[in-house]
Amino acid sequence: MKIVLLGSDKFSQAALVSTCAAGHAPELVVTDTQNSENVATQSVNLESVARRYSIPVLQTEDANSVETIRHLAAIQPDLIMVMGWSQKCSSAFLALPKIGCLGFHPSALPRLRGRSVIPWTILLKEKDIGSSLFWLSEEICAGPIAAQARYAVDPETITAGELHDRALRAITGLLPPLLDQISVGNVPREPQPQTGASTCQKLTQKDRQISWSLPARDIERLIRAAAAPSPGAFTVDPNGNKLTITKVQRLECRTDPRSRPGQVVAAGENTFDVACADNQCIRVLDWAGGCSLPPLLSQLGPDR
Repeated sequence: MKIVLLGSDKFSQAALVSTCAAGHAPELVVTDTQNSENVATQSVNLESVARRYSIPVLQTEDANSVETIRHLAAIQPDLIMVMGWSQKCSSAFLALPKIGCLGFHPSALPRLRGRSVIPWTILLKEKDIGSSLFWLSEEICAGPIAAQARYAVDPETITAGELHDRALRAITGLLPPLLDQISVGNVPREPQPQTGASTCQKLTQKDRQISWSLPARDIERLIRAAAAPSPGAFTVDPNGNKLTITKVQRLECRTDPRSRPGQVVAAGENTFDVACADNQCIRVLDWAGGCSLPPLLSQLGPDR
C-alpha cells in the first residue's frame, strides 16, 4: 500500500513515527517550506524522522499547487494521511489517492468540528471527549469516521497541554491497527451522525484577553484553555505591556471588598494575586512578558 503523509506539527510527527514503527512507512513525506522546530507555531521538523526511514521529503507552501499535485500523482498513492496541516485540501488533491485522504481531529466527531478545538473543549466544559481519524471530504471535518477514541476528562482541572498529549496518544494508538485493516482491504467508513454536530471558530486574540470583571473560576478556565500549544491568555499592565499568564491558582479566600477587578492585591517573591469580580483572587504562578513585579502592583487589564 503506497502511503503519503502530509503535515508539519506534532500530530503529523506522531503519525509518521507510529506508521513507520508499524511497518507502513510512507512513500513520501510532504511538509511546508519552513519545516523547522518552532515552539510558537508548533511546527516540527519531520525530515529527521523521514531520513531515519529513508523516506524522501517534498517541501511545499501549497498542497493544492499544480506542482505538488503533479508530484503526488506520479506516485499513484493508495492513501494520503493529512495530519497537522491547516490548509484545506482541494477536490483535485482529494481525488489523488485510490482509497482516500485520512485526516485526524482532536475531538469525538461530529462534536467540535473546526479550529482551536483543544481550547474550546475546556471553555465549553466538555467531559466526554475523544479523537477521530476520518476520511476527508469537501466539507470540513464532516467525512466518514475511520476510527475513534473516547475518553472522559475533568473540565475543571484539565489543561490544553494535557489534552494535546492525550490526542497524541490517540494517534499512536488508533493509526497502526487502522492501517493494518486498510492494507488488507478492510476500509471502515462510518458516516458521522446527523445529530450532535457543532463547529468551533479559531480562538482569536480577543478571545484570549483576560477580563478581570469575570469570576475567578472563568478566568482560571481561560488560562488553562489558552495555554500551550495555544499562544496563551494575556492581560496588559498599567504601562501598556502585554503580560501572558500561563499558570495560576484560584484562591478560595475572599479579598477586600474594596478591591477592584484586576487590582494586584498581594505579591510574593515569584507570585502575585489579582482580584476578580467575585471577590476572589487568581494567584499568578507563571507568566511571560515585558514587565516585572513592581509595575504590576496597581491595576491590570481593560477594567482598570
